[in-house]
Amino acid sequence: MNSTRKNILFMLHLPPPVHGSSIVGELVKESDIINNSFCGRYINLILSRKVNESGKTNPKKIVRFVMIWLHLLGKLMHRKPDLCYYALTTTGAGFYKDVLLIALLRLFRVKIIYHIHNRGIIQARKRKINHVLYRFVFRNTHVILLSKYLYYDIEEYVPQGHVYYCPNGIKDYQPNASFLTLPENRPFNILFFSNLIEEKGVFVLIEACSILKDKGYSFQCEFVGGEGDVSETQFNAFVQEKGLEEQVKYLGKRYGRLKEMAFEQADVFALPSYCDCFPLVILEAMQHSLPVISTYEGGMPDMVDEGSTGFLLPSYDDAEALSEKLEFLLSNPVLRKQMGINGRIKYEKNFTLPIFEQRLLYILQDVLKLNK
Repeated sequence: MNSTRKNILFMLHLPPPVHGSSIVGELVKESDIINNSFCGRYINLILSRKVNESGKTNPKKIVRFVMIWLHLLGKLMHRKPDLCYYALTTTGAGFYKDVLLIALLRLFRVKIIYHIHNRGIIQARKRKINHVLYRFVFRNTHVILLSKYLYYDIEEYVPQGHVYYCPNGIKDYQPNASFLTLPENRPFNILFFSNLIEEKGVFVLIEACSILKDKGYSFQCEFVGGEGDVSETQFNAFVQEKGLEEQVKYLGKRYGRLKEMAFEQADVFALPSYCDCFPLVILEAMQHSLPVISTYEGGMPDMVDEGSTGFLLPSYDDAEALSEKLEFLLSNPVLRKQMGINGRIKYEKNFTLPIFEQRLLYILQDVLKLNK
C-alpha cells in the first residue's frame, strides 16, 4: 500500500526560532493526515537559531546552508520526489539561499509548489537581478498563498490559475472557566503577543497607551514575546519616557500555561503590525474569544471582520486611531464580549488545524494529479 503513495519532499521551516512559518512547518511535519497520505521526507530550511539572527550572515549559517544543500543532493540522488513542497522566503538573504536550492531541484527536474508565508516581491523586483531570479523561481510552478489579498505580490510571475489559497490553522484550545479566576475590579487588560519588532507596532501601541493614560483611563498593557530589533532596554526606555511604568509591562517569553494565562487575562488583543501576512497569534486571540485590533495589512481582512470580531486600522502608525478603538472597547464591555464570541465562532469555522490539514491535503493531491 505504501508503494502507491506519492513521494513528496517537504522543504520547510522548523523551530527554533518560533515564528509563523516555522510553526506551520512543524504542524505539517507532525500531521497524521499528510503523513498517512504521502511518503514524506523533510528538510529544515532554517539557518537562524534566534529571531535576531534573521537576515544576518555568519560562518555558522554558511556551514548550515552547505549541509542543507548536500542533504538535498543526497535525497534527490537517492529518490527523485513526485513533488517538492517548498516554504519559500521571497526576499533578502533567505531568498538567495532558496534560489541555490531551487536550482538543484530544477537540475533534477522536480515539480515544485511553493508555500509563501511572507511578502515583499513587489518591492524587491525593482532590482534587475531579483526580477530575473523571480522569473526563474516561479517558472512553471504552483503557489500556495495565505490569502487572496496577497496575490498582488506575485501577480507578475504567477498566473491566477496556478495559485491556491490555504489560510493558516492552529491547534485548538478550549478556554476553561475554572482555569483562572479574575478579580472583578481589575483594570482593562490589553495584550500584545509577538516578538519585539518595530514593524509589529510596538512603539505605536505604547503611544496609544500614553493617550489613554492622558484621558484618565485605568488599564494594563502587557507585551509578551522575545526581543527582536527592539531590545528590552529600548522598550523600557520608551515606556519610561512616556511615564507608563505602572501601565505597560514587558513580560518576556511565555509558553504553555503561562502563555494561555496571558490570553485568559486579556480583554483585547492588539497587533498594529505593518509587516505580517497572516499572523497565527491573531488566530490564537480569536480562539480565546478576544476582540482583535490590527491593520489592513496582508491577509488581516480575511481574519478580522470589521466591527464584528474586531477592528482594522487604515494606517499602521496612527496611535490616535488605535487609542480610539481601545477606548471604545474599554467603554463597551458587553459589545466587547460579543465581539470576542464572534471571533471564536469564526475561528472554529475557518481556522482550526483539521480544516488547514484538509485544505493542504486537497491542494497537494490536486497538484499531483496535474503532474500525470
